[in-house]
Amino acid sequence: MPDLPLSLWLTITSIGSVGVMIPLALAVAAWLALGYPWRYAVCWVVLLGGASGLVFVTKLAFMGWGIGVRELDFTGISGHAMISSAVLPVALFVACLPGRQWVRGLGVLLGVLVGIVVGVSRILLNAHSVSEVVTGCGLGAAAALLFVAYAWRAEAGKLSPAPVVISLAVVTVVLHGIPVPTQRWITDIALHLSGREQPFIRARWKAGQYDKPAATPIRHIDVQFGSPRQS
Repeated sequence: MPDLPLSLWLTITSIGSVGVMIPLALAVAAWLALGYPWRYAVCWVVLLGGASGLVFVTKLAFMGWGIGVRELDFTGISGHAMISSAVLPVALFVACLPGRQWVRGLGVLLGVLVGIVVGVSRILLNAHSVSEVVTGCGLGAAAALLFVAYAWRAEAGKLSPAPVVISLAVVTVVLHGIPVPTQRWITDIALHLSGREQPFIRARWKAGQYDKPAATPIRHIDVQFGSPRQS
């Protein structure tokens, strides 16, 4: 990968944050509902919701119960990689929907590529492993392509591209960099459900520290003139 400055990778990775992608996904759903049959908006929300649910479950399973694949350094699907690979291709597809089919296809391809770049940024910033980013990009792209296949024959011309493009760009620019503590929320839920005081941590899990049996408490015996008494 190009030797880009750290600040640029941080800017790229923040594009895939929930604080940007979820509002963008909702804006896409709103434009679909306004310009096309409702079933397209419903399909989009269901597909994205299903993919997001898988990310949530895998993160919850690791933080609360230490469920992962140690050989692959997998502790949960990358949310940034998944949601950017899902939302960006669909956003560009909807923006290009009134245009020719090759324009739609180009928009989808560009969105997938940007989603992959966001995923790469997560690896370079040591936020996720390769396996977590690959599964995230794959899941997100699969959700996007399923929607594109379903909506490909949607009647063109009901929406002008300009307001769609401008509104989606405004949402992305205005919300870029605004933090949303999703990791903390997931951690709190995992601890509440599992009953643990602390979440599982990648480094200790990879080192096998959680596999070690708990130390047996030392029993002290006080010797008195009578019978032994344990404490």
